[in-house]
Parts: sequence; structure tokens; C-alpha cells
Amino acid sequence: MKIHLMGVGGVGMAGLAVLLKARGHEVSGCDISPSRRTAWLESQGIPVAFGHDAGHVLGADLLVVTPAVPSGHPETAAAKRVVSRGEALAEIVGGCDSVAVCGSHGKTTTASFTARLLIALGENVEWAIGGETGGFPVAGRVRGACGGADVLVVEADESDGTLSLYRAKTLVVTNCEYDHPDHFKTPADYRACYETAMRQAGDVIEATALAPLAGLSAVLAPLAPHNRANARAAAEVALRRGHAIEAVAAALPGVVAALPDRRFQTLRSEDGMTVVTDYAHHPTEMACAVGMARAICRGRLRVLFQPHRHSRTKALVADFPAAFTGADEVVICPTYAAFEPPVEGGDSADLYAACRAHWGAEGPRFFLARSCEEAWWHARRTMQEGDVTLILGAGDIIAVAGLVRSWAQPPEIRHWTGAGSNTWKSDLSTGEIYERTKGRADMPGASLAIPWMAGIPGTVGGWIKMNAGAFGHSISEVMKRVKVDGRWLDAGECGFGYRRSAICGEIQDFELVGDLPQGGAAEYLARRPGFPPRTKGSVFKNPPGDHAGRLLEAAGCKGLRVGGAYVWESHANVIAMDEGAVASDYLALAKIMRRRVELRCGVALEPEVCGLAGV
Repeated sequence: MKIHLMGVGGVGMAGLAVLLKARGHEVSGCDISPSRRTAWLESQGIPVAFGHDAGHVLGADLLVVTPAVPSGHPETAAAKRVVSRGEALAEIVGGCDSVAVCGSHGKTTTASFTARLLIALGENVEWAIGGETGGFPVAGRVRGACGGADVLVVEADESDGTLSLYRAKTLVVTNCEYDHPDHFKTPADYRACYETAMRQAGDVIEATALAPLAGLSAVLAPLAPHNRANARAAAEVALRRGHAIEAVAAALPGVVAALPDRRFQTLRSEDGMTVVTDYAHHPTEMACAVGMARAICRGRLRVLFQPHRHSRTKALVADFPAAFTGADEVVICPTYAAFEPPVEGGDSADLYAACRAHWGAEGPRFFLARSCEEAWWHARRTMQEGDVTLILGAGDIIAVAGLVRSWAQPPEIRHWTGAGSNTWKSDLSTGEIYERTKGRADMPGASLAIPWMAGIPGTVGGWIKMNAGAFGHSISEVMKRVKVDGRWLDAGECGFGYRRSAICGEIQDFELVGDLPQGGAAEYLARRPGFPPRTKGSVFKNPPGDHAGRLLEAAGCKGLRVGGAYVWESHANVIAMDEGAVASDYLALAKIMRRRVELRCGVALEPEVCGLAGV
């Protein structure tokens, strides 16, 4: 049979491709871009195309896809027959001597321990596991000294419900704790998927029900409690396959000496500072990783965490804050969406808000980052001897590993500002430098006596940079030319638009048009509300034909609060800050406000406050 796999560079798909080829099928795959894993697949004789095209499936009898592939994709539309990865793997498992390892946590580690233990005990082992362990790849086959038939060890994923299709000879269940709310709407639905697989298995090993064995206690004692349970389950598989406990105990130390990649993996240890990465993205897993990091940390423990999927973040938001117990600092990065659309309550800002509400002034200090890279630069700039930085998450935060290995200092980014009254500055150590414009552009904007600008704070330079204005007018209306970094630009060269300009350098001077508007300032001042202290003015620009304040109020933003930042009761487009507020509070609240309007009103607001791009 000719079989094509979309997204073949993914860890689960790559393993399946190798299994299918070993069964005599003609296998090919495609992925968005080359990677170390696609190169490995090609070394296994599996050709990989890059990009997606309906032509990839011409002549194929079967197309295998992941849940990330949207319905109606050109490749799926052109295929003769389409099955999911889980369906294809379940069919293989049901037709052989198989050990399928499932569970909410620990299945990759347990499956790896199991396969490597059976190999060490001399069995013929074939495997497909969702992670690599050093030189032990995601899939392969080893002929053992004992001869006989192969045993297939696989990691069985429950995320899309296909676990219920498995009919394994031996099913190992590491644990069962509610997850994947995008597919399972209730904990009962989640548990039912496991129960179906357990009923259909020839033998079931529930790791949480296994009693300690005296013959293994000394071997397992040095491991962290969760890995002790994983190793005990792997040992149980070997014992039920007829291996003597003495042989298992002798082989186990070499097996458990190495964990799969990104399972508490040290990326770098430099000058007494250690950086560890871990795949954990569920609160239970995260608590284990934070506890392990705390045990080796002599200084400050910083955690950089990227939430994985909006649905999980929303469903488990109340469970996340306690998972950071033991950390000194926690930097929350933007949510990795995978293939999900945004959902209200599932943003990184919502998680930050929950953590601030849970911990208050006690416990870790929380930050909200605009990117994973920004979170790393903060850690890099603030690390000292004895510190540990723990990088948590299953999304694209893994790309930070390249920055860790380079150990470079973060780049300095220079911003020229006016008085800075409309500028948001991160409370992370980002390397951004804010320079105040000097010269005439630094004069108070009010000195121009433009009537419709009366009461707007800031300097002329700041006004020009953001094309400030009010009541349907903008400062660009009175600008003839602007001096930027020593060069005069006519107003038409400045790229003025609604509350923006294309000016990148330092504004040093300006020249006004000849006919300036006269009088009327008192009238405008009377119409302008008196802003509370510690605001940055309007958070968002008015969209065409509407007002940001109206949309924000319609979306229920009045009364929202994150930490010490709150939406002003007199105007929903203004964030005010208590004395205890921090910059991350403001950023989180702005993100929540924008997301509410987008989801409830269908309008994507554009920030007016400088520094909030990308919220």
C-alpha cells in the first residue's frame, strides 16, 4: 500500500511512518519545512516533501493526518482515503504483541523506560514513542539475544479520543487526570475514553495501583517520585512478560539513567547558573518540575512558562497558580495556540490575572512577557550564580533553546520618547532603553496653544511621534516639517496616520504651518473628562466609524481588574493603576480588554499606547 503522512516531521507522525515502512508499505510524507527529524526520516528511506500540495497524495492509497490538519484541506480533499494518526497506530497495535502506554502524565518516559528495559533483557523490541532519549530515536527495532517474535511498545495518545480504539495486549495506564478540554468536554468523557481502552486490552497495568517491590526499592529510591512510578510500571511490564525480578533490577539502573529529551533536561550550566527545560504544560506536571528545580537551586528560581492551547488554559486556570509554588519569579509567555482559535478566558493574560489574584503580594513575583524571546532575555540579564532558570511548555518556547546555547547578551533596543505619558514600559529586564527627546521638541505640548489639544499631556515630540489629537483633529494638521536625526522631513514624508507616524528616530525640532487655529480652548477643556492619576491616556485607537470606548463598554470591560490595574469606571478605554500596580498588570488587562472586544464584537482594536503592539 502507498501511504502519505501530512506533518510527518512531528514526533508522533515520524514514529508512525517508520512503523508503516517496516510493515512493507511504500511511505512518504510532507511537512512545512525541513528539520532534524525530517532528515532522519529520509535517512530511513522515507522521502519527505516540503510545503503542502494536493499533488503529494496523487497515487497514494491512504493519507494519514493529525488533528492539526483542518477539514477541507486540499490534500485531504484529493485523497482516496483519510485516517487520523491515532486510528492508524491503533490498527497496528491491535494486530501484534503490543504494549501501549497511556496516561495524562509520564507516558513518554514510561514508554521509553519500557522499550529500553525489554531491549536490555534481550527481547526483540520495536517501538514508536513521542520523544527521543539521547541516541534512542522516536521509532525503531532492535533484535535481542533471546530471539522469538517482536514486541511493539508504543505511546498511546488520548488527546483526540483515538485511545478508545486501542486493543493492546498490554495496556499501561500511568494515571488519569482531566486534560484536553478541546476534545473532552467533561472529566467523565475523558475517563470514559480510558475505560474503553482498558476493557479492550488483554492485560491492564495501572501504575497508581502497583505496590512497591523489595527487590526494586534500592534501584528506584534515587528517582524523583513521579519517575519512580514510571520506572515501577516499566518493571511491571517486564515481570509480567516472565523476566526475573533479579534481572529487571540489574538492568533498570542503566535504563532510568537517561530521561527523554525535554524531561528536566539541562540545556546549559555556566558560571554557577543553570538552565533546565521541561515539556510540562499541565499543572500537575509543572508542580513536579518546579519542585525538582527548587531542590537543585541555591539562588533564585525563575520559571518561564508558555501555556499550551487556549482551551486548556481556560479549563485549568484555577489549578495553574499553585503549580508555581517554590519559584521566586514566574514569567508567563504568550499562549501557544496549536491549531485552536482564541477563546475568552484562555489567554496568557487570563492566566497571569489568576496568578496575581491567587498569590497577591505573597509567593512568586509574576511577569507577563510579549514573547518567549523577551522572557528569556529577562532571565539572561538577571541570572546570578546559584540561580536556576526553568523553561516550561510544549509549544514553540522550545526555540528558546537556541538562545540559551548561544549564551549571547540580549540586544539593546533604543526608543526616543517625549514625556512618555502614553508609553508602556515592561517590568521585565528587556534591554530596551528609553531616551527623552531634547531641544524644542521637548517643550510641553500645551505651549502650542492649539485649542483642540488643550488638556492633552506630553511634549510636542511625543505628540508628533504618535500624531496625537482629539475631537476629530490631529497634531499633523499644524505640522509643516519635522527635524528627525538631523534631517528635515516635510509633513508628507512623516507617514502620519490616525494616532501614528512612520518617524523612527529622534524628533529634534519642528516647524508649524502659518495659519494656526485660534481660541476655543475653554470649550474643549470643558468637554474633556478629568483623567485619574497614573493612566496612560486612551488604551486603544478608535476603529473606523466607531469608538473604542463604546466597544469596550459593550464587551463588559468596565469593572475588570488585574492586580493593581483596573478599567476606569468613567471611561472603558482608560486603564488606571493603584499604587501597588506593576507594568505587567497593565499589559494583561489591555490584552484581556482587546480579546473581549474581538470575540464579542468582532473588532480587532489597535493599541494607542506605545509599547503594546501585539497585545
